[in-house]
Amino acid sequence: MESFKDFVIKYRGALIGGLLGLLVLFTGFYMLIVWVLLIFVCAFIGNYIQHNKYEVKEKVKNFIDKL
Repeated sequence: MESFKDFVIKYRGALIGGLLGLLVLFTGFYMLIVWVLLIFVCAFIGNYIQHNKYEVKEKVKNFIDKL
């Protein structure tokens, strides 16, 4: 019993993270997390393109020319 207690104390963070991951997976909450992350990534990309129009335009033009 002492070794189990030592195991729980040593890997407490991993166990809590695993249980939390299972809870998120089983409740379907992960889809909300995925959508929120997708919104933030798209907002970041849009902001980058807005502030670096000319560089992005040149990169896209060069990419299309290579095709």
